[in-house]
Amino acid sequence: MMYPLVRELAVDGIPVAVTCRVLKIARQPYYRWLASPVTPAELDETYRANALFDAHKDDPEFGYRFLADEAREAGELMAERTAWRICSDMGWWSAFGKKRGRNGKKPGSPVHDDLCAATDEKGRIWHQFNADAVNELWIGDITEHRTGEGRLYLCAFKDVYSNRIVGYSIDSRMKSSLAVTALNNAVARRGEVAGCVVHTDRGSQFRSRKFVHALNRHGMVGSMGRVGAAGDNAAMESFFSLLQKNVLDRRSWATREDLRIAIVTSIERTYHRRRRQAALGRLTPIEYEAIMTTPASQAA
Repeated sequence: MMYPLVRELAVDGIPVAVTCRVLKIARQPYYRWLASPVTPAELDETYRANALFDAHKDDPEFGYRFLADEAREAGELMAERTAWRICSDMGWWSAFGKKRGRNGKKPGSPVHDDLCAATDEKGRIWHQFNADAVNELWIGDITEHRTGEGRLYLCAFKDVYSNRIVGYSIDSRMKSSLAVTALNNAVARRGEVAGCVVHTDRGSQFRSRKFVHALNRHGMVGSMGRVGAAGDNAAMESFFSLLQKNVLDRRSWATREDLRIAIVTSIERTYHRRRRQAALGRLTPIEYEAIMTTPASQAA
């Protein structure tokens, strides 16, 4: 805003008309502002609200404390009480918190079409998770498990062609960056992925601007299932069920690091290289890709 500068120069004796002409701004809006100027405190409040809104839009499940942390990382320092007041005034509530104001609010709308859906002769919707080559169709989802230190979240993407977990990310917070990191890790491992369809549910992490931008940056195509229909992503749910049975529920986990190591070991050593799957002709995902793909298209 240039109006405070015009006022300061006017105090030093420089005519308002001259300053406005040099700065290429109209005088009437300046005089209206002068009659009721925006105070520095109000300007700071606006910057803080903008930072909180950007964080809320990226991660709708965050409460005001996490939003305050994100705003601080963006350069807008504030107390948690200040963040609570701004969020309360604007109605920016966590998607997982108590519903306020508008009861029965529907889940967020999809940001992608459902590219895996098919309709039978009776009009029933079902999903086809088939691929004829690697990097043609990926499916992704997020799961969580408790430890003695709190929850640990896992976001993973699976290539439907070989059932291989092509990328994953583990964190103590379920932010949009959890999904973005998992996707970026998958792309780094697989190489050329332009045109690959990525099917997910309507979780806020997959609807976030950061994740959508990541898909566009890699030339990938998003696909999104229906609300509350776990069957729309059954292929990924089956992997998480297997992980839950063979790793997560086997014992209690004192630390997040212990569970993280167990998850990585289960994926990389057991699931990829030891667990033979009937759908793959009794081969492991690594063996199936090695046999069924050419060296030029096979990813590391």
